[in-house]
Amino acid sequence: MACAILLPAAGASRRMRGADKLLEPVEGRAVLRVIAERALAASPHVAVTLRPEDRARRDTLGALPLTCMSVPEAAEGMAASLRAGAGWAIGLNVTALMIALPDMPDITTQDMRALITDQQRHPAQPLRACDPQLTPGHPTILPRALFPEMLALSGDTGARNLLRAHPPRLHPLPGRRALADLDTPEDWAKWRADPSGA
Repeated sequence: MACAILLPAAGASRRMRGADKLLEPVEGRAVLRVIAERALAASPHVAVTLRPEDRARRDTLGALPLTCMSVPEAAEGMAASLRAGAGWAIGLNVTALMIALPDMPDITTQDMRALITDQQRHPAQPLRACDPQLTPGHPTILPRALFPEMLALSGDTGARNLLRAHPPRLHPLPGRRALADLDTPEDWAKWRADPSGA
């Protein structure tokens, strides 16, 4: 069985002061599309959560062969996307679900594949990417046994409480790839000036 990948993209991008971080260009395309393409190269099962009114993000995904899920309660925070993702993944023939943040342009298809392969060695335990110093970051993979607990998440803390209750193994990625999520115009400017040090 495969590992599905969820791209939570229902956030409001408030820290970008009017811009949309997920439409920032990377390799000539919006970063949301780039990460979606990389995810599709790593798994046949990819879903993106979106706010119902968000035409721009939906349009940038175009005809990619993935599942777009509207999240009416997106204002609640990350948990709304995680619940939607768990509900989607439960209906698939998969052993685990990777949560990959689409504002992390350094995460490659190879990174995703390496995480999936590593998690399959210990399929009952969550796996979390980290930097070489073992600082936890993203993506995270949750095993199928935790999908029911994902359905009970609430608020904007994501899977933090879930990972406290079920400590993940760590999988180092090179440099700061597992840590570099770009939330502000300054983050993006710094990354563009020196992608390797973002």
